[in-house]
Amino acid sequence: MVRIARRLGDSPRQRGCATGETCPDLFELSDGSFAVIGTDRTAELDGLLPPDAARADYERIVVISRDTLLRAKKDIPDE
Repeated sequence: MVRIARRLGDSPRQRGCATGETCPDLFELSDGSFAVIGTDRTAELDGLLPPDAARADYERIVVISRDTLLRAKKDIPDE
């Protein structure tokens, strides 16, 4: 069973999210993959994907803030 191993970057509260809204987050899973909590913008961005990008029906385009990713950078492994 896959579990959340750790958060990458600062918690939403540390990033100033106290309302429970628009609080993106990044997690490393026990199997080495990553999980993202973000805003589903599939409908808006799907037609804008470059020709060499593909999305399966079960996949979504999820957007997180720049700040969220930059704060997680220190925790993202190089390998």
